[in-house]
Amino acid sequence: MTSPNSPPDTNPISYRSSGVDIDAGNRLVEIIRPLAKRTLRPEALGGIGGFGALFEVPKKYRQPVLVSGTDGVGTKLKLAFQYARHATVGIDLVAMSVNDILVQGAEPLFFLDYFACGRLDVDTAAQVIQGIARGCEDAGCALIGGETAEMPGMYPEGEYDLAGFAVGVVEKDQIINGSGIRANDVVLGIASSGPHSNGFSLIRKILELNAVQPDTRLGETSLIDALLMPTRIYVKSLLALMAELPVKGLAHITGGGLLENIPRVLPDDVTAHIDRSTWVRPPLFDWLQQHGNVAEEEMQRVFNCGIGMIVIVAPEHAGIAARILRNTGETVWQVGTIQSRQPGTAPIIII
Repeated sequence: MTSPNSPPDTNPISYRSSGVDIDAGNRLVEIIRPLAKRTLRPEALGGIGGFGALFEVPKKYRQPVLVSGTDGVGTKLKLAFQYARHATVGIDLVAMSVNDILVQGAEPLFFLDYFACGRLDVDTAAQVIQGIARGCEDAGCALIGGETAEMPGMYPEGEYDLAGFAVGVVEKDQIINGSGIRANDVVLGIASSGPHSNGFSLIRKILELNAVQPDTRLGETSLIDALLMPTRIYVKSLLALMAELPVKGLAHITGGGLLENIPRVLPDDVTAHIDRSTWVRPPLFDWLQQHGNVAEEEMQRVFNCGIGMIVIVAPEHAGIAARILRNTGETVWQVGTIQSRQPGTAPIIII
């Protein structure tokens, strides 16, 4: 006879039967290990797998200041799930963080990722992390750690979330904070590769309203390919520029678009005058504006509109700065100038 206090007669349960596959996680770590090894810098002490990652500040810095940033990929991931495009969102993840710390003059040193899912699909996760490793190589920083979290019930089947964390370093007396920006300085715009990782809640609404199909074309490419083009990483080109001449201000055109990001680096006594006719806006943004009936000001507040990074330099340096950037493979336009700010004037005027 069973005692009233006896446990119910059930089969033994395990972590696996609860939805967490430790063996799958271990298989993923073995896939990640050689990918991370390719990104390592001499300052990285040890490999992945420890409780914490160790990194030595490069000895070339006299007064090193650490600069950190974190970001995700946002609802762009929803398109990646919908169209099974997992190979490039890892590049997006790296780009959003390293571009942010870059604008303060920082050289990205290392990166950590956080990959969370309901059920770990090793092949999908491997594709994502391959993209992260590729982004780290493009940024010249080491992938020194991260976390893979399998959490049954937290995410719909086939979906995951990503977060990234970057740390860089800059000499204290070379921090770029915009304080030296003056009237008559020149504003250069560096081309984006598309929407990058911003505005995708609006983009997905436009796609839904227009019942867009996977084979919808946009010129010589598909619309979905254009939308999922990974965020451009500007690290190597801008570090090359900063090594050659003084850069007064940098603005990563991320969430908030042109209207909100350029003012973030301007002193209170100046205004950025930007001329829309000076660069070629990619057809993708025209398609989004037309098919979504999006007002021009909303376009400028949500999207980068073809400009992924703003560079502000003294007028005598504008020509050589553009040449250096073009020699590193960037497409560059002189998109405006800095002028004295009059009372009641906005910090940015786009004409």
